[in-house]
Amino acid sequence: MAKLLGPDFISLQVRNLSASRVFYTDMLGLTIDPRFNTPDFVLFDSSTIPFALSEAKVNLDEAPQPGWGMALWIDCDSIDTLWAKLDAAGVTIIKAPYNGPFGRTFVFADPDGYRITANENPWDQFPLGGRYQG
Repeated sequence: MAKLLGPDFISLQVRNLSASRVFYTDMLGLTIDPRFNTPDFVLFDSSTIPFALSEAKVNLDEAPQPGWGMALWIDCDSIDTLWAKLDAAGVTIIKAPYNGPFGRTFVFADPDGYRITANENPWDQFPLGGRYQG
């Protein structure tokens, strides 16, 4: 029987790819996969599910909030350090760091308003998704 195997690729459509590219690399620390770095698309190196940004193919201004109804969690190596960096830079923090069921966690908005949950996954307890490369 044919069946889905699980998430394979995540890509967010953004209003300004240049600005978002800078935010995701300089502020969030992601590195770009040079094989997939074009004027309208960028793929980041990831130890989990491939993650990318592309120029919007729809009018994001018509959406009440980009990604409404979807939860995007991204693994982080140091929640408190990243939170302090984003907070100092004036990034919108939706929920300050807290200890949750999947480790230390906080929620912020990217330049397009996507709400992203960053968490320090306790890999020994919850080896979900990809495998930690630390």
